[in-house]
Amino acid sequence: MTDVSMLSEFDLPEHIDAGLWRRIYRHTRPYRRSMIGLAATGVLMAALDTAFPWLIAALIDGVVDGAPTSSLVWLGGIYAIVVVAAAAVVFAFISFAGQVATGVAHDLRQSGFGRLQELSFSYYDKRPVGWILSRLTSDCMKVSSLMPWVMFDLFWGLSFILMISINMLIMNWVLALAVFSILPLLFGVSFYFQRKLLFSSRMMRRVNSQMTATYSESIAGVRTTKTLVREGSNLGEFQEQSGSMRDWSIRNALQSAVYLPSIVAIGSLGTAIVLWRGGLDLQTESLTIGELFAFLQYVVLFFIPIQDLARRVADLQSAQAAAERLQGLLDTTPDIRDSDAVQVKIDAYRSLHPDAEHGNDGGDGTIETVDFRQVDFWYVEGEPVLLGFDLTLQAGQTVALVGATGGGKSTIANLMCRFYEPSGGGIYINGVEYRDRSLHWLRSNLGVVLQVPHLFSGTIRDNIAYGRAGATEDEVVSAARRSEAIHFIESLPDGWDTQVGEGGSMLSTGQRQLVALARAILADPQIFVMDEATSSVDTETEQQIQRGIESILDGRISVVIAHRLSTVRNADRILVVDGGRIVESGDHASLLAARGRYFQLYTHQFAVA
Repeated sequence: MTDVSMLSEFDLPEHIDAGLWRRIYRHTRPYRRSMIGLAATGVLMAALDTAFPWLIAALIDGVVDGAPTSSLVWLGGIYAIVVVAAAAVVFAFISFAGQVATGVAHDLRQSGFGRLQELSFSYYDKRPVGWILSRLTSDCMKVSSLMPWVMFDLFWGLSFILMISINMLIMNWVLALAVFSILPLLFGVSFYFQRKLLFSSRMMRRVNSQMTATYSESIAGVRTTKTLVREGSNLGEFQEQSGSMRDWSIRNALQSAVYLPSIVAIGSLGTAIVLWRGGLDLQTESLTIGELFAFLQYVVLFFIPIQDLARRVADLQSAQAAAERLQGLLDTTPDIRDSDAVQVKIDAYRSLHPDAEHGNDGGDGTIETVDFRQVDFWYVEGEPVLLGFDLTLQAGQTVALVGATGGGKSTIANLMCRFYEPSGGGIYINGVEYRDRSLHWLRSNLGVVLQVPHLFSGTIRDNIAYGRAGATEDEVVSAARRSEAIHFIESLPDGWDTQVGEGGSMLSTGQRQLVALARAILADPQIFVMDEATSSVDTETEQQIQRGIESILDGRISVVIAHRLSTVRNADRILVVDGGRIVESGDHASLLAARGRYFQLYTHQFAVA
């Protein structure tokens, strides 16, 4: 957990990051017409707002001077037209703002989710689920909802201030300059509060991300929490985070509560100046009653756009933390991606085959061999997991990786699947370094069944069909039959339409494994990886999974990672991996006869059993 109490106000920039907001506002390009509409409605609204005091002043002076009734009627008619026009402009603004806010929110979420699909495993290794979720929910909403208001207030506010200033200078330039004299104080107060609001807003967002992550982890691990009787401790940790959120929220609210009234108070000082000086001018008849009223109106109105712009500055300060995190996600480059040279091949192939599947680089699709050549790898610099690792895998061969936990078995499989890439050396497929082939091509030829497979909310049919888009009903049933999942599926009351629940929670571990196996079979992979797929199931389910595996291994490269050695006895090659090295290799019988590491593992396991 990040200790926010250790963070300093000096860790943050003192001003709004204009470069960041320029990048954020690029997301409004598809809605350029609506943004132009917002700017236009802002300027038009400023003109209409400026007209109101002038019309009222003309009416007052007309009444005082005894103007003809027809003139007053005309002025009243013009006033009514301005009111209707203002209502139409407000309607147009709401329409344009809605298009921008909802459109940008949609695009940001889609872009963010798309980037999450591209990012490598290493990105998820370092970030909790709640941290990621807050980017696409609260951060996205905060940024997208602010954009139209900033655009409108910028054009309306600046235009309004300019138009009011011109009118005041025309009416009484001395009085106007007296009002302008308080602007430095106004800007000084705004500058002071910018840094304060930015820091407290960032801390609120940071703690909010931590709370979201805690929510997610607590829900996902509720069974572990209850079995270890950790409810009280978890509540205490959450209360600490919640208390921090409360404290920063109060600080931010207090700063805003002082900031905006300060702007109002300074604006009232301008009104007082006008009342004093305007009253004197009224006595000398250098200013009419209508002009004094209009001037007072202009002074009050003059500070409204300044207040609104100040509020938008505060909103930008508050939203900057959200914008930084959201844009940071969108700007994140995947650690594992196609090189420029591979992308050129993909583009060339697709230009010749417009209907070709995305990611096809035009190379041979049949995988005959996978070679690890002097592969080095580490998750953390200076802590190698593999050094100079060599291994050759051939089609039609089943290779089992066994050994103690932490020996490097899963790392070998992850590297082969290109979930991670070698830190040194290379992995070659059919003699070609696999980074010279497209990532999509490799992944589309993989079938992976994990120790705890993930199923998606929906039916059993949906989850099996997830293995290949466009699969027919017959193909789904065939995959279930080959995996031996069909037996339990047809015994369920709802059969194929049985809801699996979030993550497959409505099914047993064994049933989830069989569905995951059927899903992998339907994908028809050339490389098949089983990572501890039978370690959490009973003996009968293990035998079902074994029969399902044997039905699809012919002609494929198959890698089985197992602690339960009964599942690997029929493998063509068994590799004992320890410390990132292969310390023994052979089939089951020869390794037992050698009475080495595999013999010790095997006899110990069955002696314990």
